[in-house]
Amino acid sequence: MISSIDMDITALKKKYSKNTPKQEKELLEERMSKAHTTGENISQLSIDLNYYTLLSLSVEKLLKEIEKYEQAEKMLSEETDSEMIAMAKTELEETEENIKQYEKEIEKIQIEREFQDEDDNRSAILEIRAGAGGDEASLFAADLFRMYKNHSIKNGWEIQIIESNITEGGGYKEVIAQINGKNVYKKLKYESGVHRVQRVPTTESSGRIHTSTASVAILPEAKNIDIEIDPEDIRIDVMRASGAGGQCVNRTDSAVRITHFPSGIVVSCQETKHQSQNKEKAMALLRSRLYDKKKLEEQEKRSNLRSSQIGNAMRAEKIRTYNFPQNRVTDHRIKKSWHNLEAILSGEIDDMVSDIKEGIQLEILNNEK
Repeated sequence: MISSIDMDITALKKKYSKNTPKQEKELLEERMSKAHTTGENISQLSIDLNYYTLLSLSVEKLLKEIEKYEQAEKMLSEETDSEMIAMAKTELEETEENIKQYEKEIEKIQIEREFQDEDDNRSAILEIRAGAGGDEASLFAADLFRMYKNHSIKNGWEIQIIESNITEGGGYKEVIAQINGKNVYKKLKYESGVHRVQRVPTTESSGRIHTSTASVAILPEAKNIDIEIDPEDIRIDVMRASGAGGQCVNRTDSAVRITHFPSGIVVSCQETKHQSQNKEKAMALLRSRLYDKKKLEEQEKRSNLRSSQIGNAMRAEKIRTYNFPQNRVTDHRIKKSWHNLEAILSGEIDDMVSDIKEGIQLEILNNEK
């Protein structure tokens, strides 16, 4: 029996038998133990160690499968008993499948490393704005916010609204929120762009399908050390927060609006009853917008093809369509669909987000070849 990987098994063994990742892992462990005296960057060492630990484990699994494959191959060439031959063939098929799986796993780990972003471990600012479609667009914006909110809760992230503009129908003209947690930006950064919905609105008596849009922006949360804001460059206005009336009316000047003169960016927050908290949230939003602006300007200065491709993928015009009649969600960047629309809108987006990230990264790597 000649397996489809029979010709490559020797090359595979040679490629991975040195197990360089294991050696790198051991060296990094030693450097980590001395970092407090050598002054090395512990955060970067930790990232590198995590990468080589994962890579080393996958390589070890692959080498074990190669060993099992070679043993089964030897058995097949030496045995005359039909039962043992059948057993060897089964073992060959199983190990071949496992080898392919571990090769893909190694490739995935390496690609992840290739596209590592300095902001990946940060929290994020989520901005959703209703687009074309009137009331239906604002209801869709609310659906998208619930999707990201539920997803955040399932991941153990904390989500807090910074600013919102609610319509009479219960939708959002605009909603801005802070999502705090580990690797938030890494997981959600490819969600930025225009999202489109196709469905029959509840107000449509003739059953006609409407198309509406909402824009989503995911910004890495910026810290004070990332963006230094000169107090002379901003104006802070305080005002009475608007509300629904009755007991909900805020009778104190707690709403905050900050204007940044050099950039022209204006941010506001009125979500809490405390002026200091609203100011803090508004400043966090301003820092993140300035940081994103700075990153975009740096990216445009670079001639690097990958940098521009990543930027395009993360700021594409129309990235996704949610088609209710066909129970289908389609991402136009990787040309892939998922047929579980209800689950996705309830926050079950892990598989979709992972598929999109891998699809975009593979496409960029293929374009570089």
